[in-house]
Amino acid sequence: MTIRPLTLDDIADLRAYERERNEFRRAVIAEKKVRRISVGPVVTLTFESRTTVRFQVQEMARAERLTTDAQVQRELDVYNRLLPAPGELSATLFLELTTEEQLRTWLPKLVGVEHSAVLLIGDGTGTRMVRSVPEQDHRAQLIRTDVTSAVHYVRFPFTPADVAAFEAGPVTLIVNHPEYPEGRPGVALSEASRAALAVDLTAP
Repeated sequence: MTIRPLTLDDIADLRAYERERNEFRRAVIAEKKVRRISVGPVVTLTFESRTTVRFQVQEMARAERLTTDAQVQRELDVYNRLLPAPGELSATLFLELTTEEQLRTWLPKLVGVEHSAVLLIGDGTGTRMVRSVPEQDHRAQLIRTDVTSAVHYVRFPFTPADVAAFEAGPVTLIVNHPEYPEGRPGVALSEASRAALAVDLTAP
Protein backbone atom coordinates (compact mmCIF):
# COMPACT_ATOMS: atom_id res chain seq x y z
CA MET A 1 0.00 0.00 0.00
CA THR A 2 1.40 3.40 -0.94
CA ILE A 3 0.40 6.92 -1.90
CA ARG A 4 1.84 7.68 -5.32
CA PRO A 5 4.43 10.50 -5.29
CA LEU A 6 3.70 13.62 -7.30
CA THR A 7 5.43 13.97 -10.67
CA LEU A 8 5.89 16.79 -13.12
CA ASP A 9 2.73 15.64 -14.89
CA ASP A 10 0.73 16.48 -11.74
CA ILE A 11 1.91 20.10 -11.62
CA ALA A 12 0.18 22.62 -13.86
CA ASP A 13 2.23 25.36 -15.49
CA LEU A 14 1.71 28.88 -14.20
CA ARG A 15 -0.95 29.99 -16.69
CA ALA A 16 -2.94 26.77 -16.33
CA TYR A 17 -2.71 26.94 -12.56
CA GLU A 18 -4.06 30.49 -12.50
CA ARG A 19 -7.16 29.24 -14.32
CA GLU A 20 -7.82 26.49 -11.79
CA ARG A 21 -6.42 28.11 -8.65
CA ASN A 22 -9.61 29.43 -7.07
CA GLU A 23 -11.46 26.15 -7.47
CA PHE A 24 -8.43 24.14 -6.34
CA ARG A 25 -7.98 26.32 -3.24
CA ARG A 26 -11.61 25.69 -2.29
CA ALA A 27 -11.02 21.96 -2.61
CA VAL A 28 -7.87 22.16 -0.47
CA ILE A 29 -9.64 24.22 2.20
CA ALA A 30 -12.42 21.64 2.35
CA GLU A 31 -9.93 18.78 2.63
CA LYS A 32 -7.93 20.54 5.34
CA LYS A 33 -11.06 20.97 7.46
CA VAL A 34 -10.90 17.27 8.32
CA ARG A 35 -7.10 17.02 8.27
CA ARG A 36 -6.23 20.02 10.43
CA ILE A 37 -6.52 19.35 14.16
CA SER A 38 -5.67 21.83 16.92
CA VAL A 39 -4.61 20.51 20.33
CA GLY A 40 -4.50 23.15 23.03
CA PRO A 41 -3.80 26.84 22.39
CA VAL A 42 -0.75 26.70 20.11
CA VAL A 43 -0.23 23.23 18.57
CA THR A 44 -1.90 22.27 15.28
CA LEU A 45 -1.27 19.24 13.11
CA THR A 46 -2.21 19.05 9.44
CA PHE A 47 -2.18 15.50 8.11
CA GLU A 48 -0.81 15.66 4.58
CA SER A 49 -2.23 14.12 1.40
CA ARG A 50 -1.44 14.27 -2.30
CA THR A 51 -3.87 17.20 -2.57
CA THR A 52 -2.32 19.23 0.25
CA VAL A 53 1.21 18.54 -0.97
CA ARG A 54 0.33 19.37 -4.57
CA PHE A 55 -1.12 22.67 -3.34
CA GLN A 56 2.15 23.51 -1.58
CA VAL A 57 4.17 22.77 -4.70
CA GLN A 58 1.82 24.75 -6.94
CA GLU A 59 1.85 27.73 -4.59
CA MET A 60 5.63 27.64 -4.29
CA ALA A 61 6.01 27.49 -8.07
CA ARG A 62 3.59 30.41 -8.37
CA ALA A 63 5.32 32.54 -5.73
CA GLU A 64 8.82 31.86 -7.03
CA ARG A 65 7.82 31.96 -10.72
CA LEU A 66 9.28 28.52 -11.37
CA THR A 67 9.00 27.72 -15.06
CA THR A 68 11.45 24.93 -15.87
CA ASP A 69 11.04 21.22 -15.21
CA ALA A 70 14.27 21.21 -13.22
CA GLN A 71 13.06 23.96 -10.90
CA VAL A 72 9.72 22.26 -10.27
CA GLN A 73 11.36 18.87 -9.81
CA ARG A 74 13.51 20.27 -7.01
CA GLU A 75 10.33 21.32 -5.19
CA LEU A 76 8.78 17.91 -5.81
CA ASP A 77 11.84 16.23 -4.33
CA VAL A 78 11.37 18.29 -1.15
CA TYR A 79 7.60 18.11 -0.77
CA ASN A 80 7.11 14.48 -1.78
CA ARG A 81 8.85 13.63 1.50
CA LEU A 82 5.73 14.91 3.26
CA LEU A 83 3.59 12.14 1.78
CA PRO A 84 2.97 9.20 4.11
CA ALA A 85 4.81 5.99 3.34
CA PRO A 86 2.92 2.67 3.48
CA GLY A 87 1.47 2.02 6.93
CA GLU A 88 1.91 5.52 8.31
CA LEU A 89 0.39 8.98 8.57
CA SER A 90 2.41 12.10 7.87
CA ALA A 91 1.71 15.53 9.34
CA THR A 92 3.03 19.05 9.55
CA LEU A 93 3.08 20.18 13.18
CA PHE A 94 2.71 23.93 13.59
CA LEU A 95 3.24 26.06 16.66
CA GLU A 96 0.67 28.81 16.09
CA LEU A 97 2.69 31.74 17.40
CA THR A 98 1.96 35.23 16.14
CA THR A 99 3.76 37.60 18.52
CA GLU A 100 7.32 38.05 19.73
CA GLU A 101 6.16 37.35 23.28
CA GLN A 102 4.63 34.03 22.24
CA LEU A 103 7.79 33.05 20.38
CA ARG A 104 9.97 33.85 23.41
CA THR A 105 7.63 31.93 25.70
CA TRP A 106 6.83 28.81 23.72
CA LEU A 107 9.85 28.00 21.55
CA PRO A 108 12.15 27.30 24.53
CA LYS A 109 9.38 25.47 26.43
CA LEU A 110 8.40 23.09 23.65
CA VAL A 111 11.80 21.61 22.75
CA GLY A 112 11.07 18.01 21.79
CA VAL A 113 7.46 18.62 20.80
CA GLU A 114 8.05 16.74 17.55
CA HIS A 115 8.24 13.53 19.62
CA SER A 116 5.18 14.34 21.71
CA ALA A 117 2.13 13.97 19.46
CA VAL A 118 0.33 10.70 20.19
CA LEU A 119 -2.66 9.01 18.60
CA LEU A 120 -4.59 7.06 21.23
CA ILE A 121 -6.61 4.38 19.46
CA GLY A 122 -9.45 2.61 21.20
CA ASP A 123 -11.95 3.19 23.96
CA GLY A 124 -9.74 2.57 26.98
CA THR A 125 -9.73 -1.21 26.90
CA GLY A 126 -6.51 -2.23 25.20
CA THR A 127 -5.87 1.30 23.93
CA ARG A 128 -3.07 1.51 21.38
CA MET A 129 -0.61 4.39 21.18
CA VAL A 130 1.08 5.61 17.98
CA ARG A 131 3.67 8.30 18.71
CA SER A 132 5.06 10.87 16.28
CA VAL A 133 8.55 10.48 14.86
CA PRO A 134 10.30 13.50 13.29
CA GLU A 135 11.08 13.45 9.58
CA GLN A 136 14.82 12.83 9.69
CA ASP A 137 16.04 15.28 7.03
CA HIS A 138 14.15 18.08 8.75
CA ARG A 139 15.22 16.95 12.20
CA ALA A 140 18.87 17.12 11.16
CA GLN A 141 18.46 20.84 10.53
CA LEU A 142 17.29 21.54 14.10
CA ILE A 143 20.74 21.83 15.59
CA ARG A 144 19.77 23.96 18.61
CA THR A 145 18.81 22.17 21.79
CA ASP A 146 17.55 25.18 23.75
CA VAL A 147 14.80 26.31 21.38
CA THR A 148 12.54 24.48 18.96
CA SER A 149 11.22 25.32 15.50
CA ALA A 150 7.71 26.61 14.84
CA VAL A 151 7.23 23.98 12.11
CA HIS A 152 7.97 20.25 12.29
CA TYR A 153 7.36 17.39 9.88
CA VAL A 154 6.39 14.19 11.66
CA ARG A 155 5.28 10.66 10.89
CA PHE A 156 3.11 8.18 12.76
CA PRO A 157 4.22 4.60 12.01
CA PHE A 158 1.47 1.98 12.34
CA THR A 159 1.48 -1.78 12.68
CA PRO A 160 -1.23 -3.73 10.81
CA ALA A 161 -3.05 -4.17 14.13
CA ASP A 162 -2.87 -0.41 14.73
CA VAL A 163 -4.42 0.22 11.30
CA ALA A 164 -7.31 -2.14 12.01
CA ALA A 165 -7.92 -0.49 15.37
CA PHE A 166 -7.75 2.97 13.80
CA GLU A 167 -10.42 2.05 11.26
CA ALA A 168 -12.69 0.91 14.11
CA GLY A 169 -11.97 3.94 16.34
CA PRO A 170 -12.33 5.96 18.41
CA VAL A 171 -9.10 7.96 18.07
CA THR A 172 -7.81 10.84 20.21
CA LEU A 173 -4.86 13.08 19.34
CA ILE A 174 -2.88 14.35 22.33
CA VAL A 175 0.34 16.30 22.76
CA ASN A 176 2.09 14.64 25.68
CA HIS A 177 4.80 17.21 26.44
CA PRO A 178 5.76 18.02 30.05
CA GLU A 179 5.58 21.78 29.37
CA TYR A 180 2.25 21.58 27.57
CA PRO A 181 -0.46 20.30 29.92
CA GLU A 182 -2.97 21.93 27.57
CA GLY A 183 -2.23 19.08 25.16
CA ARG A 184 -3.91 16.55 27.44
CA PRO A 185 -6.49 14.99 27.36
CA GLY A 186 -6.34 15.99 23.70
CA VAL A 187 -8.93 16.09 20.92
CA ALA A 188 -11.13 13.26 19.71
CA LEU A 189 -10.97 12.87 15.94
CA SER A 190 -14.31 13.35 14.23
CA GLU A 191 -15.70 10.50 12.17
CA ALA A 192 -14.90 12.51 9.04
CA SER A 193 -11.28 13.04 10.10
CA ARG A 194 -10.77 9.42 11.08
CA ALA A 195 -12.28 8.20 7.81
CA ALA A 196 -10.07 10.50 5.72
CA LEU A 197 -6.91 9.40 7.53
CA ALA A 198 -7.90 5.74 7.35
CA VAL A 199 -7.86 6.12 3.56
CA ASP A 200 -4.20 7.21 3.79
CA LEU A 201 -3.36 4.15 5.86
CA THR A 202 -5.02 1.76 3.42
CA ALA A 203 -4.24 3.50 0.13
CA PRO A 204 -4.01 0.98 -2.76
